[in-house]
Amino acid sequence: MNTKQLLQLIFGLIIAGMLWVTTRASLDRGVFTAAGELMGDPWFLATLFDAYFGFLTFYVWVFYKEATLAGRLIWFFLIMALGNFAMAFYVLRELHRLAPGQPVSAILLRRTA
Repeated sequence: MNTKQLLQLIFGLIIAGMLWVTTRASLDRGVFTAAGELMGDPWFLATLFDAYFGFLTFYVWVFYKEATLAGRLIWFFLIMALGNFAMAFYVLRELHRLAPGQPVSAILLRRTA
């Protein structure tokens, strides 16, 4: 298995894992109900802040990668609303866009053309 395939597997598993855990949580109770019950818990708030700071950190890279304002705005809203779903999908999209023979490290940089 090469590096690209390994990354595709990892980010595919992230999407599958997120689908499983969010489906399971949704069957228990709605997100707004859970947030209302948990908002006063300091560990819930710490975890929420941690997640969104992570989303913003990832978005800095997306902002750099995306050439258009529209792309930057769309990805900002997707990442803030869908979190790791959107982030994993973005990495899979970037891996898919690699030209044959192009190193995986190329996804870190802006496309020149």
